[in-house]
Amino acid sequence: MNPRPAQSPQPPQPVAPPDPYFPTSGDPRYRVHRYELALDYRPGPNRLGGAARLSAVAVTALTEFALDLAEFRIGRVLVDGKAARYTHRAGKLRVRPPKPLPAGAAFTVDVHYTGNPRPVRSPWGGLGWEELTDGALVASQPVGAPSWFPCNDRPADKATYQIAVTTPSPYAVVVGGRLLTRTTGSSSTTWVYEQSAPTSTYLVTVSIGQYRPVVLAEHPQVPQTGFVPERLAGAFAADFGRQPKMMAYFGEVFGPYPFGEYTVVVADEELDVPVEAQGVATFGTNHLGGGWERERLVAHELAHQWFGNSVSIGDWSHIWLNEGLAKYAEWLWSERSGGPTADARAAYAHRLLAGLPQDLRLADPGRKLMFDDRLYQRGGLVVHALRLALGDTAFFRMLRDWASFHRHGVVSTADFRAHVDRYARGPLDELFDAWLLRPELPPLPAG
Repeated sequence: MNPRPAQSPQPPQPVAPPDPYFPTSGDPRYRVHRYELALDYRPGPNRLGGAARLSAVAVTALTEFALDLAEFRIGRVLVDGKAARYTHRAGKLRVRPPKPLPAGAAFTVDVHYTGNPRPVRSPWGGLGWEELTDGALVASQPVGAPSWFPCNDRPADKATYQIAVTTPSPYAVVVGGRLLTRTTGSSSTTWVYEQSAPTSTYLVTVSIGQYRPVVLAEHPQVPQTGFVPERLAGAFAADFGRQPKMMAYFGEVFGPYPFGEYTVVVADEELDVPVEAQGVATFGTNHLGGGWERERLVAHELAHQWFGNSVSIGDWSHIWLNEGLAKYAEWLWSERSGGPTADARAAYAHRLLAGLPQDLRLADPGRKLMFDDRLYQRGGLVVHALRLALGDTAFFRMLRDWASFHRHGVVSTADFRAHVDRYARGPLDELFDAWLLRPELPPLPAG
């Protein structure tokens, strides 16, 4: 990686507040616009060597700044090609550039590191890089990205990526984005991917395993491919056979698919839940087998490509926007594919929630409840209540425009409320306040 020439300072921007749920994650004093990662991974000893270049812009004047990175051994740190002083402890790599960076200055950071990657501890278990029986996968939501690369781990700080992974040749490597090259040497292969769409750090993924590619759809605009263990290729083709129809339907109701490709990985392990990433979804072997409970997961993860990945939340207090819209996508697909209607799915969800504690405030659930199943169900119910209030014509126009106007952008609950209001026949404050701000479950509107 050769140092880039200095660039002219950019106009300064306001410094964003820390994430309310993860105030120690990220550093809002700068923004990253590109990551270039060169990784070498050995599955047997679970050994990772990395060289990372971050191209960033100082939001405010910087005499030091912080990257999020787990406990790897640091080889060297450069700022604009010159050696920089640093400290590395408690998951923070604090860097002091050779000379202060003025507000608006573009700069690069190079970090060389080695070690044995392992998940970041969290209340939800390990997050990030996970060693499998034979290979590895990355599932970083919400704060697992530092388990494998130095980053500014804030969902609002979206950047483009080029990621090169070298690993023994029997293994396939899947990364979100377009495969640029695959070069095989005597015993290793290097896979190089480019993700040109702005991507949140937690949505960057890598899967390494002895997988066979299965083409689901040779669509000219959206290639859809699976990477699965050889013995599961037939089951995968059967269980994901309707995904191309889902893609076509979601393209109708949400607008064009926002990325260049969509890849599904079935890791050769059982996983608690599937995991979405930018242009990729990762499932476990336990998610094959057919039936609605599995098919809804296929729809849910696909819908996240629009809601959560392309249209991203500014901080984790708005997570209902991701999960509520993806949950409602499940109900829309059920309705479209000949299953129960969205009305019936909503009625079932409402009955379920009515028997559970009424202590979740959807628009700001708190860190403890941000992945509570009630948030998903209630989020879907809000969307259904809006459909009933707007009528189908205005509702589906609103959804398409939301995905279009904010494509590859960052949003909040306030943005969504303001957007929906433009399609309503009258004020929706009471509906929004009841569903988003109060913990008590409102009555289900009549269809």
